Amino acid sequence: MKKESSFNQKTLFYFIVFSVTILILLWMFQIFYLKYSYEQYQVKNLDNLTVTIQNANLMDLSNTLETVAYQNEVCVEYYTNSGQTIRYNTLMNGCALGKNNGEILKIQEDFMSSEKKKQAIRLVNKEYEAKAYLYGINLDSGTVFLYNTLEDVSGANIVLKNQLIYLTFIAIIIACIVSYFLSKRLTEPIHDITKKARLLGSGTEVTFETYDILEANELAKVLDHAQADMLKTDELRRDLMANVSHDLKTPLTMIKAYAEMVRDLSYKDDVKRKNHCNIIMDEVDRLNLLVSDILVLSKMQANADKINIEEFDLIKEIKNIISRYEIIKETEDYHIELKSPEEAIVLADKAKLNQVIYNLINNAINYTGKDKTVTIIVKKEKENFLVEIKDTGKGINKEEIDFIWNKYYKNEKNHQRNVVGTGLGLSIVKTILEKHQFKYGVKSIKNKGTTFYFFVKKK
Repeated sequence: MKKESSFNQKTLFYFIVFSVTILILLWMFQIFYLKYSYEQYQVKNLDNLTVTIQNANLMDLSNTLETVAYQNEVCVEYYTNSGQTIRYNTLMNGCALGKNNGEILKIQEDFMSSEKKKQAIRLVNKEYEAKAYLYGINLDSGTVFLYNTLEDVSGANIVLKNQLIYLTFIAIIIACIVSYFLSKRLTEPIHDITKKARLLGSGTEVTFETYDILEANELAKVLDHAQADMLKTDELRRDLMANVSHDLKTPLTMIKAYAEMVRDLSYKDDVKRKNHCNIIMDEVDRLNLLVSDILVLSKMQANADKINIEEFDLIKEIKNIISRYEIIKETEDYHIELKSPEEAIVLADKAKLNQVIYNLINNAINYTGKDKTVTIIVKKEKENFLVEIKDTGKGINKEEIDFIWNKYYKNEKNHQRNVVGTGLGLSIVKTILEKHQFKYGVKSIKNKGTTFYFFVKKK
């Protein structure tokens, strides 16, 4: 388990790590790279001077060598082809040219006898215990030697190290101060949002402020949406409890009333007793349907109900389902029309898809218009069959469409209760289609009707 720490602590830690990393890089550069960098700079400088000397005219060579020597603090020795030796700035401190140094004379002789155009030789001046570069240049008129002492950077290194020690402590102190104010600035919105978020669980409605930090505003917006969903869910929960109580109480009241009538009044009259018993049985069936739907929905939403994919004719199943409504077609003059091809072989769980179609037809019957017409359309597409179930009712408001799939959601508080359903039909439809990974939806035009649709995979 990871160890928890506050935002302030993490900010302080990361600032210190960042500061120390930068200082370590500076130390490494100073210790390992400073001397090398300095020597490379001197070599490059001598290279540039060599180019200047090589490009000089013979008439201007003396002036060029003098300028190079005094302006760049190097000593120069020029051996002409006629045997003359000319020196410039050889009296500068640390210069080894013109001192009859045997080692340097040997190096100069070897270079002059070679065919090299130029050569840089790194050596140690034992007289001054200093490192230096001797640069030889062979010209048409003679040979030029440039001598440049490499200054000892050890003293500068010591100064820099001392400065870096102080700089390290200063950087850590600055990191602490900056991290404190930065973390305080960043955590204030988070603390405020957290404090208000705790109130959400208690049912208190809160308002999240706007901050000047993008991430804090995003979090506030998410919690605003969550609060809206919680309030809507709470309303749906109350509706659910009220509707389930109503659906349970109504048939139970009817059962009790007619049972008492059978006991006290109609037990001697065969016709009335039979009629009252039939009513009791109908109410028991209604209770059984409600409990069954609740169990089915709970089981599917808990992923305890498996999908068994099989091949079957969708049109045949729809016709079988329509046949169950013959009684309301005859007694209540409902019209259920089917527009489809002769056959539609699909791959799905037959029992559960039948339940989807049955529930959608129930819903259409309960909400269709005065013409009492429900239309079922099956269309053949590339990889699927599209099933549409239409009614001619009042339609659904746009802002309510997203909520119709919830348990017991009502688009009107005083709407008519389901005649043959339980109020859980659309929630069952949604769960089954999502388990199949079938696309589904609803289209509605106010006062013109609603169309529920879904796609079924072809064989």
